[in-house]
Amino acid sequence: MGKWYTREECIDNYKKKEKAMSVNKVILIGNLGQDVELKTLPTGATVANFSIATTEKWSDKKTNEKKEETTWHNIVVWGKTAEMCAQYLSKGKQVFVEGKIQVRSWEDQEGKKRYTTEVKADRVQFLSSNSDVNKASSYANENIGNAQVETNVNYASSDIPF
Repeated sequence: MGKWYTREECIDNYKKKEKAMSVNKVILIGNLGQDVELKTLPTGATVANFSIATTEKWSDKKTNEKKEETTWHNIVVWGKTAEMCAQYLSKGKQVFVEGKIQVRSWEDQEGKKRYTTEVKADRVQFLSSNSDVNKASSYANENIGNAQVETNVNYASSDIPF
């Protein structure tokens, strides 16, 4: 096992480096909690939104009681990948999502600033056993790839209708 650093050592090491490294990477496998919502923006861009649940299961060491905790993740997908998600994914389907965490803000109808945290997906793979879903997933991976041209486009938050 590697060396453990104190807080002060970490801060000193961080300050000594010319370039600080950071990573914003999310990999999730979970099940859709609702059907995919697909929208076409006035710019012509397509965006899909859905949520997936990931569940962690464990046994309490003291009581040996089985426990579980479910976490919900909001997913945003752009372009052709969004269209494929809307066509082939539905509530309950299992999906692999790879992307990054992003925080958006907007003003609600009362003028109050609101925030949301979501995963901006760069790659989505359908994992359910339905043969149509598997064919679509293979097609997406072979022909669309990670859809990086589509999904890495930066849209102004005013373009997003939700």
